[in-house]
Amino acid sequence: MPRYKLTLEYDGTEFVGWQWQDNGFSVQQALEQAVTAFCGETVRVHGAGRTDAGVHALGQACHLDLARDAAPEKLRDAMNAHLRPHRISVLTAQEVAADFDARRSATARIYHYRIVNRRTPLALDLNRAWQISRTLDGEAMARAAERLIGHHDFTSFRAAACQAPSPMKTLESFDVTHREAEICLTARAGSFLHHQMRAMVGSLVMVGEGRWPEAEISDVLAACDRSRAGPNAPPWGLYLEAVLY
Repeated sequence: MPRYKLTLEYDGTEFVGWQWQDNGFSVQQALEQAVTAFCGETVRVHGAGRTDAGVHALGQACHLDLARDAAPEKLRDAMNAHLRPHRISVLTAQEVAADFDARRSATARIYHYRIVNRRTPLALDLNRAWQISRTLDGEAMARAAERLIGHHDFTSFRAAACQAPSPMKTLESFDVTHREAEICLTARAGSFLHHQMRAMVGSLVMVGEGRWPEAEISDVLAACDRSRAGPNAPPWGLYLEAVLY
């Protein structure tokens, strides 16, 4: 039974998230239905990460098993044909070893978050970035983000419903870049807690607005208390940029 790894991009606006749910249509559901339409098989597509409703992906990874061999290019093209009109694209398909696991085999994940810092409404970036009209200090946000790098207890940035067995995570990097009206926050880690990225971004915005001093981020991290952190940034500015193996 051959196993295939797919790399995907998708606009998360229409989906309730990656995983099958009773309250709407998911990315996983769309992919599994496309496989069935292609070859008649009922399969489970396993993702590298469970993106929330409204979250986008530039490089989500997943794997699936088929009963018979299919040329990777044929699988890619057939999946894309049957995914229409959903805004999901299978960028690549490749056959992998039987023990490959999209989630467990990953060595790092990279997320980035887009903020458009301007007063005028978004046209092209509607539902693809968080618009903040108040002027943000991107340099202060960048300095504060450095305080989160390293191996820490990230309870303060963890959703109450998070199912991870431990709040301990190692944030390998957290870069904040500012170009014209756009601020982009990019974080890399082996794995993330549920809502961790959105909670960190929401807290850094508090610094950028001047409502918190930069050192407050260290105090929030040390508190291990979700109520001390800022609100979650909205999902539509978040992108799963890449999964590394």
